[in-house]
Amino acid sequence: MLAQLLNGLASASSLFLLSLGLTLIFGVSRVVNFAHGSLAMLGLYLGVSLSAWLMPWLGGIGFWAAVAGAALGVALVGALIERVLLRRLYGSPELFQLVATFALVLIIRDIALAIWGADDRLGPKAPGLTGVIAPGTLNLPVYDLVLMATGLAVLVLSHGVLAWTRWGLQLRAATEDREMALAVGVDERRLFTQVFALGAGLAGLAGALQMPREPAALTYDLQVVAEAFVVTVVGGMGSVTGAFVAAMMIGLVKAACVALGTVQIGGTEFVLPKLTLVIEFLLMAVVLAFRPWGLFGRPAAPTRALRAEWHPLPLPTRRGSGALALLLAGLAVLPWFASDAPYLLVLAVDVLIAGLFAASLYVLMGPGGMHSFGHAAFLGLGAYGAALAAPWVTRWLPGLDATGAGGLIAALVCLLAGMLLAWFGAVVYGFVVLRAAGVYAAMLTLAFAQITWSVAFQWDAVTGGSNGLFGFWPQGWLSSREGYYWFVLAIAAACGLMLRKVLHGPFGLTLRMTRDAPLRAESLGLPVFAVRWTAFMLAGAMAGAAGVLTVFAKGSVAPDLLAIPRSVDALVMTLLGGLQSLFGPWLGAAVYTVGQDYLARSTEYWRAAVGGAMLALVMLAPGGLTGWRRRRSAAGTA
Repeated sequence: MLAQLLNGLASASSLFLLSLGLTLIFGVSRVVNFAHGSLAMLGLYLGVSLSAWLMPWLGGIGFWAAVAGAALGVALVGALIERVLLRRLYGSPELFQLVATFALVLIIRDIALAIWGADDRLGPKAPGLTGVIAPGTLNLPVYDLVLMATGLAVLVLSHGVLAWTRWGLQLRAATEDREMALAVGVDERRLFTQVFALGAGLAGLAGALQMPREPAALTYDLQVVAEAFVVTVVGGMGSVTGAFVAAMMIGLVKAACVALGTVQIGGTEFVLPKLTLVIEFLLMAVVLAFRPWGLFGRPAAPTRALRAEWHPLPLPTRRGSGALALLLAGLAVLPWFASDAPYLLVLAVDVLIAGLFAASLYVLMGPGGMHSFGHAAFLGLGAYGAALAAPWVTRWLPGLDATGAGGLIAALVCLLAGMLLAWFGAVVYGFVVLRAAGVYAAMLTLAFAQITWSVAFQWDAVTGGSNGLFGFWPQGWLSSREGYYWFVLAIAAACGLMLRKVLHGPFGLTLRMTRDAPLRAESLGLPVFAVRWTAFMLAGAMAGAAGVLTVFAKGSVAPDLLAIPRSVDALVMTLLGGLQSLFGPWLGAAVYTVGQDYLARSTEYWRAAVGGAMLALVMLAPGGLTGWRRRRSAAGTA
């Protein structure tokens, strides 16, 4: 137990170094920096390359020179990112900043791929620190003690800088009251650049110090950024002490799970080491359920509304209804025009499913004014619900013939099962999430998505574990490519028309009132929480329908469907289309899916191309494609 706890402290120190930079950046600039893990990955790669160059010349000193050089190099990259990109987005809502920094994740990953290649790169051991303490008992690596000492030294140094230097006082002032800090003469632009460079340098330092412990890999970015977010949120956004305490808590709890192994409680056996994949997210969910602003944080300010949300949702018109009917008719006859291009129908199915998924998120982001970083949880729940129900459908429906209409009936039953499971997940998750506010609520959605992913990844007996579940192809009338396309079109159209009816009806008006004037809505006697909770359930059920359609389109389901990139895809599609109308997410899904498919087949570095397009979106068209069209129409009228 002692050996595992000491090892946990070493991991916690590394996590604290990474999270400290993230919490400083958010505390001052309020930027949710998704690229923080990419900066750590860059530091790890730079450390490996610099050590290979410096150690033959400088010996053991070259290792530490490489660590320092990697931290400095990443700090310079961070300063460049802040000056060129983020400085233009400080007045934008957090969601646009999140999309921009996730675009940087894609770009930095492809830059690393171009420079270092796809293979993992092993770093050197720290010279003179390769032994262990108490061999045969503790077996504690000496290097782990160095990591612990480094974490404590950075904590003391950061407190000293914040408490006793003029720059630290300016930093604290900007964290606590940015407007007042500006009023007394703090140079905001310079301070933001310095803080982002410092946070990036700490991320680079944390990455470079991992050289003796793990190889440099392209997947390191998303592997560590989720844990850094957890530490930052649990400790309280902007709190250095909170980041340290949260990192220690998570490190020790994970180490205790490993040390305890399997335990018996009431005759039930629990394999605690399996919890290490999800324990930090469970901890975050528990902390935020009782203290929605973190252990050392303060209550979050009201979430800034997106400018697109300030406009009323346009009412359906006869012209718009006619255009919609014409569009659906054109999509219905598409198979007859695509007989020579069968892949076109496959791509059309992907677009319709992506559009339904984005439209479900639009319910929260648009009329609801709620942010979600983990919407893929409901997509995955719907998919697994259908996959688990499929083998039992014939037993529940005696005499069902899968060769004819029975295949359609079975698909509809699986659709209902998947939507019900996703709805139930939304009931549970929404009850907790909606009691938090701002970025804390959004991080709770991320936590629940990661918890759901962990369950799917580890519950081999039910979900198939990392391999997933296979063999779920549509039967009967739906077995042909055209038949399944028409089925997807019918379900997507039905869900879209239902959302159109609901969001333009009394419930939609009430939901927008709870978004724009919650205090007034409460004073009028409206059940604000119940309305928002109902919208959360509706969004979850619609995302579950998209998950069911995905299962039968791909023939399988795996935990990847619940991963973070899936949730970001939904965010990007929704913001790309715009929040001015329900048509926006469908348009964004079409452009994003087709564009990603084309780029993936055209270049090895398609992620960087997609990231560049995402940056162009937030920089040039923050209102999305529908918002851009409306601005052009307004300018033409003027």
